[in-house]
Amino acid sequence: MLRTTLTRRQLLAHSGAGAGLLGLSTLLNSEGLLSAANDASPLDPLAPRPPHFHPKAKAVIWLFINGGPSHVDTWDHKPELERSDGKELEGFDKFTGFFSGSVGPLMKSPFAFAQHGECGKWVSDIFPNLSQHVDKMAFVHSAYAKSNNHSPALFMANTGFTQMGYPCVGSWATYGLGSESRDLPAFVVMSDPKGRGLPKGYSLNWGAGFLPSVYQGTWLKPSGDPIDNLNRPAALNESRQRAQLDLLAQLNRDHLEENPAEKELAARIESFELAYRMQSAAPEALDIDDEPQHIQTLYGLDDERCAHFSKQCLIARRMVERGVRFVQIYSGGMENQRSWDGHNDIQGNHSQFAGETDKPIAALLGDLAQRGLLDSTLVVWGGEFGRLPVAQKSAKPGRDHNPNAMTYWFAGGGAKGGTSYGATDEVGHKAVDDRVNLHDLHATILHLLGMNHKQLTYRHNGRDFRLTDVEGEVIHEIIS
Repeated sequence: MLRTTLTRRQLLAHSGAGAGLLGLSTLLNSEGLLSAANDASPLDPLAPRPPHFHPKAKAVIWLFINGGPSHVDTWDHKPELERSDGKELEGFDKFTGFFSGSVGPLMKSPFAFAQHGECGKWVSDIFPNLSQHVDKMAFVHSAYAKSNNHSPALFMANTGFTQMGYPCVGSWATYGLGSESRDLPAFVVMSDPKGRGLPKGYSLNWGAGFLPSVYQGTWLKPSGDPIDNLNRPAALNESRQRAQLDLLAQLNRDHLEENPAEKELAARIESFELAYRMQSAAPEALDIDDEPQHIQTLYGLDDERCAHFSKQCLIARRMVERGVRFVQIYSGGMENQRSWDGHNDIQGNHSQFAGETDKPIAALLGDLAQRGLLDSTLVVWGGEFGRLPVAQKSAKPGRDHNPNAMTYWFAGGGAKGGTSYGATDEVGHKAVDDRVNLHDLHATILHLLGMNHKQLTYRHNGRDFRLTDVEGEVIHEIIS
């Protein structure tokens, strides 16, 4: 006969392990060692969620300088490079860059440098406007990459992995924190609008990878309607559309209750609802004509050279003002002269792209500051790698890719303005002091958003993944 009751002794013996596990889970949670994955409501994956600790920043604007900006021609002043102009770089590995057959001697910067701000930062003259904001910026001069090729280097900068298919920084941030805006995308991406194409790797640079697709970036098209299908069809009024969405949501919820492991269902429900809310909110957020004339002039909307990037920077400010969590803007499209990829004529290439971005970014920093938004908005400037101090031979000499050294800067959002961290060698060939990899930069961004990069994980294929993989150290020296 089957026993259906337990004695007190049997009950204690069988439940003891469970009580012990409860105690263990409490202890692990107090030490911050339990995974933060799957905290979101299954029916509202973009609902705001508390950070791990008090954040310095609530939003991020990442100005992705696509193509590989030359640190020695922008922010990393190297007097020795000027003195060594025309000399061979002793011990140089010609396979460091991408074109081993075109290696020339050391080449001084074609741009003049001068000191600016109370911090006395040396800045290239291609940034006459941004140089006035160096006391807001925290520079990292010792960053380096893992690849000298655009696609894997772009993936590394955006996702922490050189392979495609992993979630990007913006996706991790919105997965961890949700969105303050209920009517706009949590993560917005804008690309170069001047017919230069998308960056190598295309939308995989702002994809959600194995995270639910609701966390992927929403790309605003550079021409035409920024978002497809934003306007309601003429034959469909608001009440009928609302009824359709309610029916669709109920069917999806019923299916989700029967199949709770299918997390994409929740993302699908939220995507339909967000699209509905965006029909009224997005046009208003994107309407920069609503801005006062002096703000439009400040950003350079009346300047044909930079008007396209000015518009994107102004939209970025309007987005974070309305609660969008993460905005990424790409300066430059595909490779070579269509981006900061100055293989040929580094002077002409960087003069052009700096001219397109200098005034708008400076205006963004100033505008955020005067609105009281810079304290809560982290602005990041940087690309996939730097460029070599030696010349790449061509009719007008350029510079090849350099994964061994690059410069990033942070402003606002808890960054310690007027500081410089790390250093490259005397000619800018390699990062040598306080070397920083991209995992460290990612860990620092998450930290400023109030998240411990080691706790922000997602279970995939039997493993807890994180943005920083098994690496990453927060750069506390650049945090105020």
